[in-house]
Amino acid sequence: MAYRNLLIEDTASIRRITINRADKLNALNRDTIDELHDAFRVAQADDQVRVIVLAGSGDKAFVAGADISELTQMNALQAQAFSRAGQQMMLFVERLGKPVIARIQGFALGGGMELAMSCHLRVASEKAKFGQPEINLGVIPGFGGTQRLLRLAGRGAALEMCLLGQNIDAQRAHALGLITRVVAPEKLDEEINTIANQLAHAAPHALAGILDAVLLGGEISIDQGLEFESQAFGLCFSTADMREGTQAFLERRKPVFQGR
Repeated sequence: MAYRNLLIEDTASIRRITINRADKLNALNRDTIDELHDAFRVAQADDQVRVIVLAGSGDKAFVAGADISELTQMNALQAQAFSRAGQQMMLFVERLGKPVIARIQGFALGGGMELAMSCHLRVASEKAKFGQPEINLGVIPGFGGTQRLLRLAGRGAALEMCLLGQNIDAQRAHALGLITRVVAPEKLDEEINTIANQLAHAAPHALAGILDAVLLGGEISIDQGLEFESQAFGLCFSTADMREGTQAFLERRKPVFQGR
């Protein structure tokens, strides 16, 4: 489909999805959420795409939150449906089976922080700001903020950020485990490209197995998680990529993984 609010760009096997609402600080309205959901479905189904980079246009914001002008028009039932649409989209990103890297150059607030947390890796500029300021609007986070904050940073940090509604800087977010790396603004794209290229050359089945195992492992007992890991480990041995990887190691060369 043609997107009104997104830009799509492919570089080899890396797909870049950019939320293109810089005049609104890339705020998430319902149309943008629906377009993101579709764009990620398309990326998942495309075997040529191995890694996705999610970005926001402009210099000021990754995503500054939900579109407040749209929220003010909603009743309770509409707000619940909006929340569920955002949650479903972000859950789809989290369970995509391909690595998704969030490129965070500015504000990642409210829905923007929630969207970033649904990505597998989060690389931020030193100038980035993070927060769950919904309390200041008289509401609570609606796109998974209470749940992913709890899982990524623990109960104390989740309560602090959601109850106080104050922004934190990139260094504090990194210390809490909310972002993967912090780099100078001028190094942001270089760092993301390095990571994306490394992932693009990794074995796709192994990447998917790691993503699934880590995601599932956070929700089940250690015994169940270990059993899932063993099954996923065994499945890798049915792939041509496993044979290529081990043979390349023995031959002291770089493997060429085909996703088979």
